[in-house]
Amino acid sequence: MKKLIFLPIIILVLFGSCKKDNVTPDGSVTPAMARDTLYYIMKEFYFWYDMPEASSVTTENKDNYKDPYELLEAMRYQTLDRWSFVADYDEFMAEMQGEFVGHGIRIGLDHSLLARIAMIYKNSPLYTEGVRRGWIIKQINNTDLAPILINRDAAAFSDLMGPSAAGITNIFLFQKPDGTEVTISSTKSTFTVNTVHLAEILQLTSGPTGHLVFDSFITPTANELATAFASFKAAGIKDLILDLRYNTGGYLTIAQTLASYIAGDSRKGNAFSKLSYNNKHLASNYTFPFIATPYSLDLSRVVVITTRSTASASEAVMNGLKPFVNVVSIGDTTNGKPTGMNGWPVGQKYYFWPVTFKIVNADNQGEYYQGIFPAKVLPDDITHDFDDQNETCLKEAIYYLEHGSVSAKGLQEFKRYPQYSEKPSWMNNAFVLDK
Repeated sequence: MKKLIFLPIIILVLFGSCKKDNVTPDGSVTPAMARDTLYYIMKEFYFWYDMPEASSVTTENKDNYKDPYELLEAMRYQTLDRWSFVADYDEFMAEMQGEFVGHGIRIGLDHSLLARIAMIYKNSPLYTEGVRRGWIIKQINNTDLAPILINRDAAAFSDLMGPSAAGITNIFLFQKPDGTEVTISSTKSTFTVNTVHLAEILQLTSGPTGHLVFDSFITPTANELATAFASFKAAGIKDLILDLRYNTGGYLTIAQTLASYIAGDSRKGNAFSKLSYNNKHLASNYTFPFIATPYSLDLSRVVVITTRSTASASEAVMNGLKPFVNVVSIGDTTNGKPTGMNGWPVGQKYYFWPVTFKIVNADNQGEYYQGIFPAKVLPDDITHDFDDQNETCLKEAIYYLEHGSVSAKGLQEFKRYPQYSEKPSWMNNAFVLDK
């Protein structure tokens, strides 16, 4: 739909209005050509096209910006827009197909100020060495890691880990759960990520319960979710614990499918998410309905585990289910992105993803720019693996399902601790490619 309609217009602008000196001998796209194309997109399709930032850039001064990266930063609505981005075409396509380059880990600081593995992909180099969530990382390349995280020194962390390129080797000193230490040499490699980290059945006093730890809404996700929900359907689960603590977003079509599994076929045709574009493109407004699925569950309640990394398409699932299912969240306030974007590939060199629409549910609820607040605020307990029922958030989710309310307020003061992921920051988005 949107991209397919918009692209012919963009191609005309790109190749019909560029200056002669912007065209390379082989006809490839130059930064100036891409800048001019993005300028048109921002003026025409950007959700906040009429805000001061976008309005201040004109045909007379747009050439002051050398490439689309600089232009986007100048035109981005600073008050609300933390998400619009320009990506390298090949890198974006690889990422959304599940291709990953690195060690495949997320590193965080626990409440005792120890650096630990917060998440690890199953196809990663370190996973094959036995490394799991909760392992302490004492050193990387003979450098103590915890002080870098305590100081929130992202530059030092990046320098220590090296570039995101296959072939880069780092030496890790781990402390295992049994207290023993092990040194592992790990070389960054290219592999396909798993987006479902755990799908298990919990036998609770409230009945059989699905527990799904889910990382992102990308192309490989569809098959992984189908496998997970087939097992949930077969087990006859009564409730679901949906762990979205590191799920930063992805394709809305995958979010639509996940929500439809949960809500069930009885909700087919009802609005899951309604997309509203700027006043130049009201005809593009579109509703994603709940759809029929082979493993629909018709659940009445879901407990969602969230952090500040829970963003965009994840929030759309929570908000979209809200009119039909009792959705209770445990953990931290979510990222706060009730918007999404359409994409424009330019010359297979750039991929432009400006915010182009806002998202509301069937009851027209949205506008959660401050995030979705949890029923109980709890820290991300990276000292335990996802399937450990002593993990703070999972334990609370189980308590809620078995008692119908959250437990009494704890005495420990809530505090956020830094985490670093190899996943690109632009993943904090909800993407629409077509219907």
